[in-house]
Amino acid sequence: MTGSSFNPFAMAQSQYDRVVELLELDAATARFLREPMREIVFSIPVRMDDGGVRVFKGFRIQHNDARGPGKGGLRFHPASTLDVVRALAMWMTWKTAVVDIPLGGSGGGVAVDPHDLSSAELERLCRGFMRFAARDLGADVDVPEPDLAATPQQMLWMLDEYEVIARRHVPGALTGKPVGLGGSLGRREATGFGAVICVREALKEIGLKPANALASVQGFGNVGQHAVRLFAELGVKVIAVAALDRRERLPVTVRKEDGVDVDELLAVTDGFGGIDREEAARAGYEVLPGGAWLEQDVDVLVPAALENQITAESVGSVRPRVRIVAEGANGPTRPEAELALAGRGVLVIPDLLAGAGGVTCSYFEQVQSNMNYFWERDEVLGKLDVRMTNAYVAVSDLARSRKLSMRDAAYVIAVTRVAGACKARGWL
Repeated sequence: MTGSSFNPFAMAQSQYDRVVELLELDAATARFLREPMREIVFSIPVRMDDGGVRVFKGFRIQHNDARGPGKGGLRFHPASTLDVVRALAMWMTWKTAVVDIPLGGSGGGVAVDPHDLSSAELERLCRGFMRFAARDLGADVDVPEPDLAATPQQMLWMLDEYEVIARRHVPGALTGKPVGLGGSLGRREATGFGAVICVREALKEIGLKPANALASVQGFGNVGQHAVRLFAELGVKVIAVAALDRRERLPVTVRKEDGVDVDELLAVTDGFGGIDREEAARAGYEVLPGGAWLEQDVDVLVPAALENQITAESVGSVRPRVRIVAEGANGPTRPEAELALAGRGVLVIPDLLAGAGGVTCSYFEQVQSNMNYFWERDEVLGKLDVRMTNAYVAVSDLARSRKLSMRDAAYVIAVTRVAGACKARGWL
């Protein structure tokens, strides 16, 4: 869980500030890119099933759109705050730039635990969010995509409300929709696949064959599930997965020495990625505390849940065998923890790169929706592989040539592109 003293936006800004010094940006550009361009905050009244009304806080932050319409997730999580969403929007600006897709960066969310709502209440909340946010969204303005606890059904409810307001079909206004209703094949797999593609390239660089590699994954939602599945196809054995227990909503790690079976775990998992620890134990899994995923004797760690997971306090639990940390989540590694990992020779593939598969495939969904022509799954994932591989190679080459960390190299590429777009437009 996110610590009460942790401010993700302050961390995002500190990461950016390091690159400002490397690039020697002029003062005006440095200040402009350090803050969001636009912030929208609103209260959403929702009629509950018992007849009462609850008011939820909603956010939409647009960090920068110099390279194209805004793009960014919507998360339904009780820890959604203004600074969390500011950080997500800023990171999305850099993600879209590092994989070189013509979009800007946004973020949004509602402070709510969707487990506490009925399906009807959740639909009313989604439609209420869109009624307040629609004036600042659109296919050529800002396009939301799903983030934590946002499902294709929720995205479809919001799109339907948007189209009611717009009085026309606008399928490219949101992404992450159900396949057959404007959604793209391959979108659900994309973020997890993007992280694993980066790990595949990193394994080549360090000379470790996938068949000899072990991995541990934190998170069994959309990202974690598909990362585990692609690891199996790649030949990497995943021996541990961490998630929330679906009954108690507390972190738990399930482990199997001969490898996790995705379909076996999905049979005991709810729609939000929560695992039933008792059913997992009956299926032959060792049930461990939630933080045990970090303590596994593996080659690859994939934090694919929340921010602030590998900290100065927890990094000591990382075993000497670990060679790669691939950030499938946003901001999971604190700067002080990353320094400690670097001192041990661990390659950290930053969220800007390892987590960019989702927004890349969301861009593909926008393109398909806007032209009303949809590609087959293999074509979508093939395009994703090319885009992610090219981005990884560019970041890795720059890191080696300038003796930078992978994170700093990704930021150098991204900030250079965004600052260049702002200047070319005459903004600065």
